Amino acid sequence: MPERVIPGRSGGLIPLGAADALWADLTTGSDVPTASAAFTCSPAHARAGYVLLGSRVVATVKASGGQWSVLEIEVRRAAAELNAVEMDCQDLVRIGPFRGAPKEECNEATLMRWRQRITRELQELGESERAVRREGGRPSHLAGIDWRRILVEQTRDRTARTWWLPRAVVRLLDVAEHTETQWLQAARTCRGNTAVTEPPTHGWQARAADGQQTTSHDCSTAPLRPYNGELQGHLYSVLSRKPGTSRKVAGWTCAICRTAPATVLDHCHEHGYVRAPLCHSCNTQERPDHLYSNDIRVANHYTRLFDTHTADWLRHWHRCPGCRARTTLPLPHLAAWTAHVACRSLRPTHRDVRGSRARKPCGVLRVSWTGSQNAPGSCLLTVAVDFCPSGEHRVLAQVPYREAVERFSTWLAEAAPAVAAAAGPDRLDGLPVRFRPVIADTSGEGLALF
Repeated sequence: MPERVIPGRSGGLIPLGAADALWADLTTGSDVPTASAAFTCSPAHARAGYVLLGSRVVATVKASGGQWSVLEIEVRRAAAELNAVEMDCQDLVRIGPFRGAPKEECNEATLMRWRQRITRELQELGESERAVRREGGRPSHLAGIDWRRILVEQTRDRTARTWWLPRAVVRLLDVAEHTETQWLQAARTCRGNTAVTEPPTHGWQARAADGQQTTSHDCSTAPLRPYNGELQGHLYSVLSRKPGTSRKVAGWTCAICRTAPATVLDHCHEHGYVRAPLCHSCNTQERPDHLYSNDIRVANHYTRLFDTHTADWLRHWHRCPGCRARTTLPLPHLAAWTAHVACRSLRPTHRDVRGSRARKPCGVLRVSWTGSQNAPGSCLLTVAVDFCPSGEHRVLAQVPYREAVERFSTWLAEAAPAVAAAAGPDRLDGLPVRFRPVIADTSGEGLALF
């Protein structure tokens, strides 16, 4: 039976068993599933001086009798932050496996490295062994989140497996990983670069039951700063080679969601200019869903890009001076926009097989192109429907590149007037002195890296 939580006892400190019960009770109604042993089950490690709960670091304290404890108020704050997270189970982000991904050592005591932990566990264990280990107390949580209950595994050709998590959870775990790294760096600084064995307590003083006082070192982590266009006009090929760029990028919040820490430097592959630092989740959402080098499946995430959060994404794409001066988008994005927006009325619908009066869009929308933006006169976009129930509607429209650009320019003025006002060939004040021309034909294999 879990130990009953008594608020205010021992200066607000409660043992880990009571903290587990409190965490499970406070997060019962959360969209994000949580683990019942967030403090006592691996990878939580009280002796490291802290435990991750959601995106928050909760410091652990060795109270009377050598019992590890935490502040009750910190557990409640972490639970309140997690309960505020809204999760869409259909909005998924692929988390692995990825070919060529570097293998990193995973320290069980510190550093969550949640992608490596999930990948390692799922690759090493078969289904039967995985079930046995789960029953035997194998770690089933990361930062107090039970990722097993929301992990989606997809198989293709009965051989290739991929793993997916909801986008909200990916962002939450990215923030937790960044927060942990910052906390450890601050702790090492406060202790003269020695190993963290007892936790800094972040400004509070906790009095144990025997009256002994534990005082903090008052070391705070540097907060993430918002991105304000500091890298505007820089070439990615130059900036990516400068030492310290990755560390500088990690100091910003994502320029799109403005909550998660940035992990990558997004750039335009047609013009080579840096757009902005993004988190892994937003960078995945921004990338077109390529089937082949010049073929895109127009998936559900384009609804967010071109419907619900239009202005944010258009402003982000137009951080590239080349796209902004031409009032257009890179060819893959322009092709997706043409299929999703300009040709929306052409997509046929079918009556629902369940007999309701509602009609659903036909099949899966796809757009491909021949040529490239470097030869606009010969570039042609083809919008088609795959997997039509009746086998019809293979090709819906063929749109020349120049016509697609004109349609986009007209739509941009209506959908995002502020972005349109800053675009165009007469808006050259933000361009670098030496404008970089577009790269060579991108219709080949290199486009797959977009």
